[in-house]
Amino acid sequence: MTSPRRSLDPPPARTLVAQEQPARWQVADAPVAAQAAVSAGAMLLLGGRRVFKQWPQSRAEIHGVLVQGLPSAVLISLLDQLDLLAPDDVAAALGLSSRTLRRLRDQPARPLPADLASKAWQLAETLAQASVVFGDAAAAQRWLAAPAMGLDGARPIDLLRTLQGGELVTEFLGRLAHGVYN
Repeated sequence: MTSPRRSLDPPPARTLVAQEQPARWQVADAPVAAQAAVSAGAMLLLGGRRVFKQWPQSRAEIHGVLVQGLPSAVLISLLDQLDLLAPDDVAAALGLSSRTLRRLRDQPARPLPADLASKAWQLAETLAQASVVFGDAAAAQRWLAAPAMGLDGARPIDLLRTLQGGELVTEFLGRLAHGVYN
């Protein structure tokens, strides 16, 4: 039995919070509103207000939250929404074994190490960005799991295993958003 799909679009009140200081969210060549939606979408995928009592307003604040340690519950929230991706692929993208991922499910309050929290953030932000580009979360998940010509035939989920691969995926999504496919 699967849980009902949750929209990645933040409710209006959350949108205002994320857009209070849009220039601080901006990444080169990306519209401010799109970056706010991606970051808010990532926070919602990781548990929303249950985890983020005060939403980070800049990349530096996101870094601080990740270093302080997020609870394992963020992974549970993320995994519960990834019904089209193989659990082994998600575990590999996070740098974990499937067994470790299952153990983390049993300890939702356990703080994640900064590197794992960062990888979870990267996956959530990539999924949110792909959802904006492709129109919904299901299309984004299908894209993550399929070989992409613009990524030399690699699957985006596999590239997320490293920081450099994650940057390739983010850059490619930016090109797709602007209609540049190669």
